Amino acid sequence: MPSSYSFDVVSEFDQQELVNAIDQLRREVDQRYDLKDSKTEIDIKEDELSIVSLSDMTIGSVKDILLQKATKRNLSLKIFDFQKIETTGGNMVMQIVKLKKGLPQEIAKKLSKLVRDNLKKVTVSIQGDSLRITGKNKDDLQSAINLIKNQEDDLEIALQFQNYR
Repeated sequence: MPSSYSFDVVSEFDQQELVNAIDQLRREVDQRYDLKDSKTEIDIKEDELSIVSLSDMTIGSVKDILLQKATKRNLSLKIFDFQKIETTGGNMVMQIVKLKKGLPQEIAKKLSKLVRDNLKKVTVSIQGDSLRITGKNKDDLQSAINLIKNQEDDLEIALQFQNYR
C-alpha cells in the first residue's frame, strides 16, 4: 500500500470533442435556412476560434449553436472567451473566441490557500499550470476535491481532477 496518495487539479478540455462540435456547427450552418447564405466561416487553431460572417446577428446565432453543440459534447462553456466583434473588409464581421487552457497562477494560488487553510492533512504544490494535492489518506483527498468543487462556480475556468493515485 502506498505511503501517500495524490491527484492533480487542471484546467483542460478534450480537443477532439471541440473539433467534433465545430464540425457539427459547420454542418448546421450550411443546412439552416437562415444561415445558409451568410458566408459564415469558422476556423479553429490551437488556442482560438475565428467566426467570420455577414452580420453581428449571424455571429450571435452561430455563437448560440456553438454553445449548444459544446454542451452536448460535455465541454464546459467556461473554456470559451468571446472577444469583441470586429469589422473586417468586404462588409464582413469577425469574432475571435479564445480557448482557455491551463490553470492561471492567481487561481492556483487561491485554490492552494483555500485547501491549506481548510485541510491540514494534505500538502498542495503548484506545478506549472496545474495543482498537485498529496495526502496520506484518500478521505482527505476526497475532502479536498469536494472543497474545490464547491468553489468552482466562482471561478471563470473549468476544473478537472486527474491522476488520482
